[in-house]
Amino acid sequence: MSEIVHGFRRPGASTQPPLNSPSYGSTRARHPQQPLLELPHTLTETSSPIFTPARYPETGDLTVLENGKGHAMGERIIVAGRVLDEDGRPVRHAMVEVWQANAAGRYNHEGDTHDAPLDPNFRGMGRVFTNEDGWYRYVTIRPGAYPWRNHANAWRPNHIHYSLFGHGFAQRMITQMYFPGDPLLPLDPIFNTVADEAARNRLVSTFDLEITQPEWALGYRFDIVLRGREATPMEDGHHD
Repeated sequence: MSEIVHGFRRPGASTQPPLNSPSYGSTRARHPQQPLLELPHTLTETSSPIFTPARYPETGDLTVLENGKGHAMGERIIVAGRVLDEDGRPVRHAMVEVWQANAAGRYNHEGDTHDAPLDPNFRGMGRVFTNEDGWYRYVTIRPGAYPWRNHANAWRPNHIHYSLFGHGFAQRMITQMYFPGDPLLPLDPIFNTVADEAARNRLVSTFDLEITQPEWALGYRFDIVLRGREATPMEDGHHD
């Protein structure tokens, strides 16, 4: 029996952010100035390390520290969704890492000098793995907006950063999840680097009553599609 080979479908035009976006000031200094080089992957890049919960324990509740003492301040939420390939098949056992600002809009990082309080009970990062059906789930605090000095009076919308790993270190994709109805979205240069409106809206989560837990936390769904015309916009900027 011959093996079925699924061809790679490139993203549609304007559905992924460009390497250089003038409205997003940081790209002026960070985007490549020379043509990209294609380097063949070796066994190291394609097969190691192996990401499993046994080696990289899950931390799916960002609202409670590992010692179980204290709870993070802010609006507790549940985020869940599926990671799918371009043909709608589940991506199993993918490692999903998230990081975010706290409810006041400040990251738990020494480089963040925003004049907002730190939350000693909020570590601001977590890790989960997709199950056999491609589902992931974690509990966190709805992040706050924060100023970022890209232009006069610039504020980033509420968002959560995502990093998805496949079976090897080279299989990594990075994106961001936003929240529905945020008035800052039309003003945000990072969100609007994706020119295609339908693709841009795939970065926005949806409120989901099925994920919501009664009298405990609201639920949001954020599905991620890898590759193809319905791909979720990613931040790698190179799609060859």
